[in-house]
Amino acid sequence: MTVGIFNTSNFTQDLAAKSFARAITRLMPNGQAPLFALTSMLPEETALQVEHGFFTKTMLFPMFNLDAAVADGVANIFTVASTANLVAGMLMKAASTGEIVLINQILSPTSIQVTRGIGTTAAAVADDVNWYQVGNAFEEASLRPNAVQINPVRITNLTQIFRNTWAISGSAAATQVIAGETTIAENRQDCAAFHAADIEKALFFGAKSQGTRNGQPFRTMDGFLQIISNLTYYPPSYATPNVSVAGATTNYTQLETMLDPVFTQTTDPKIGNERVLFVGSQAKKVINNIGRLNGTYFIQNGQTDFGLQFGSFNIARGTFRMIEHPLFNSNADWAKLAVAVDLSTFRVAYLTGRKTKREDFNLSGQPVDQGIDAVGGTITSELTCVIKNPPANAYISNLTAGTAG
Repeated sequence: MTVGIFNTSNFTQDLAAKSFARAITRLMPNGQAPLFALTSMLPEETALQVEHGFFTKTMLFPMFNLDAAVADGVANIFTVASTANLVAGMLMKAASTGEIVLINQILSPTSIQVTRGIGTTAAAVADDVNWYQVGNAFEEASLRPNAVQINPVRITNLTQIFRNTWAISGSAAATQVIAGETTIAENRQDCAAFHAADIEKALFFGAKSQGTRNGQPFRTMDGFLQIISNLTYYPPSYATPNVSVAGATTNYTQLETMLDPVFTQTTDPKIGNERVLFVGSQAKKVINNIGRLNGTYFIQNGQTDFGLQFGSFNIARGTFRMIEHPLFNSNADWAKLAVAVDLSTFRVAYLTGRKTKREDFNLSGQPVDQGIDAVGGTITSELTCVIKNPPANAYISNLTAGTAG
């Protein structure tokens, strides 16, 4: 019982209407749209226009690669592949000999002048040796060094309009059924499931485009797989995106190699290295078999069940929690997919005022739709996919069979 004015704090938990994504989470936890459902538990962004973008920066770790051998411990002009990200005052250590040099001057895009053997022994260095920065050092009363900045990478996406309609004739709406919900409720629920599934498919498989359709602006958004595989979204230190195609068989070593790069990126210092891995049925069996074939188990007398089922697995640098995705099982190719998602990098951004809404027609108190003898409604959402740090995510295709190793 509530005494006095009833306010929002008096609502019983989960009584108040949920957002569409949160309702999907609560009502269809094992349904067709687990990633979209999870967005209800993640921070949300607002898109102020149909092109939604942001800037991202990744820490630089300066290094250079020798482009010509250094003959002795005296030569102080180094020919290098590139002087990008190098400035005077940096200390650089050779990967092969351990020698540390101090960069005195950048002579050209491929040449530097150095002081040899800073606290170490100077010696000949072979061609193609990498040198990594180990700090900087300056003399007393030195002039200020050149400023260094990290140029941000601009990532943009377009909002996509999703619409799904339910409709049922007046006679069908009035018909009583002996199983399930009312005919109206069943149609509404089907419509909601289709709407969530359509958004989910685009979040994974969408590709950005812009044009016209029926004389009106038309847009589609990039989804996970497109963003992860787009090298322009990656920092300069990345040579290739985290995209892999599995061979005829995959062992543990190969699986670790394909997934390990996601942990090079630290996106949330409050949590450990962990990713959600959405998998198709075949991919899940492959990973399960990798675990089974790399271990030993025994069947004892009196056992009433047997077999192994893994819900997660570890590699040296982190953990993957597997979720079998129903949509991936809709065809044989997607069933072989494994998509590693860093939830702390993922958002959906709704265009202002365009978060999922339902508009019914011909129901009590609702507008009449051209006098048609039917009832129905349309669900509309306009949103885009945002991934703040693509290199923290990955996907593998063609997981066909697991093997030991």
